[in-house]
Amino acid sequence: MGINEKMFEKENVGKLLFKFSIPAVIALLVNELYNMVDTMFVGRVIGGNAIGALVVVFPIQRIVAAISMMLAIGSSTFVARRNGERDYEGIRDVIKSGITLVFIIMIPLIILVYIFRDNILTMLGASENILPYAHEYLSIVIFGSLFICMTTVMGYIMMSLGNRRVTLASTSLGAILNIIIDYILVFKLSYGVKGAAIATVVSQFIGFIYASYKFRGVKKTLDLSLGFKLKKEVLMGIITVGFSAFIVEAEDGILLAILNNLLLNHVGDTGVIILGVISKLSMFMFITMLGISSAMQPIAAYNLGAKNYKRLKKVVKETIIFAFITSATLWLCGMFFAEEAISLFVKEPELISASAQAFRVMIAVFPILSIYYVSIYYYQSIGKARSSFVLSIFRQIIVMLPISLILVKVLHKGALGVWMSYPIADFISGTFSIFLIRKAFKKLDNIVEEKELRDLEKSYSMESYKPGEVGKDTI
Repeated sequence: MGINEKMFEKENVGKLLFKFSIPAVIALLVNELYNMVDTMFVGRVIGGNAIGALVVVFPIQRIVAAISMMLAIGSSTFVARRNGERDYEGIRDVIKSGITLVFIIMIPLIILVYIFRDNILTMLGASENILPYAHEYLSIVIFGSLFICMTTVMGYIMMSLGNRRVTLASTSLGAILNIIIDYILVFKLSYGVKGAAIATVVSQFIGFIYASYKFRGVKKTLDLSLGFKLKKEVLMGIITVGFSAFIVEAEDGILLAILNNLLLNHVGDTGVIILGVISKLSMFMFITMLGISSAMQPIAAYNLGAKNYKRLKKVVKETIIFAFITSATLWLCGMFFAEEAISLFVKEPELISASAQAFRVMIAVFPILSIYYVSIYYYQSIGKARSSFVLSIFRQIIVMLPISLILVKVLHKGALGVWMSYPIADFISGTFSIFLIRKAFKKLDNIVEEKELRDLEKSYSMESYKPGEVGKDTI
């Protein structure tokens, strides 16, 4: 596999964005699809308590996905930027450090979660009826965490070097196998939640094997000898840049855990089950926005490294348009076909009706969120970790969590209070991100104007000029 630099510099932005969005969306979707597919199978075979169990385990899987995305986004952003600078030694350092971090973080996490799994599940809102199923599922599924993390990191690194097909193939392979094995173990052999967990781990492992095989092309092209290596500045760079991606992924799990407890105490198991169903559907929509936004990241980072600020602005602008059109389409589908989609998870008519009503409230202003996610990944791609971090916690931690607590505990709105907190937070976050993007565009315009002015002066002067200095610290 060669390093494809021309596509980042010359190819049509819209076409390039589409090429990168498809594997990025599918990669994120597969991380969620394991739990979603398992939920569909065990929900229809076992019932509501099994769905509740997988909902309780889901925050842990979100944390694993969050760590995977942190390391993947952090590593691939730096790889893309070094690629724009033609710094191949720097690329080797980033790859080695990124893979080393996977093992340093994931192995202790797996051990700790396995040892304290019952305490964690109880803390996450597992009732006496749900806990046995959740224990059985988590005891197996946690061991696939290392495989999914490695697959994600390797896939994003390869995508940042121009090879988007490996991520698409490895994640698709895992998703298809999970469905097949789930059907055999849960439906045919009646293994229940244990069978669903086995299906997830096996499919994650096979996806990892495929990605590792393809990663040999990167090793050969870069003359890369894999081994554990950490450079302090690279390590801090990966974590700092990728931390916002961690928050975007992890806060879903954190928020879901809090809302599970809130609903369990004020509504009961039914509220937890409804939240589990609608969160699965809404996650599909959010993943699409995250995938499109993260697909922008290597393209934007490369053009930042290459000092091509005009193209950088064009990349962000076209991403916003693409994301908004896509989100509006998904929103319409969600509004019109809520009952049909929810019936894939549950068969009880009363649950389908209640879940559909809750889902429509949840996604009421969804399209405006497209700008919010693009703004997070833009600030990541240019290395503005603080701005990206503030944005990443703004929607769910700063806005949605207090609103849901007020609506349920103070105003006594019950489950409706939880559902209403979503559109309120979405509208506030989307409006805030519009302001930030307009400010970012103005800065980029100023940088381009200053650079063009200096280039013009250079043509009339013999004074030396270093191209990289203009606007370097002002984006």
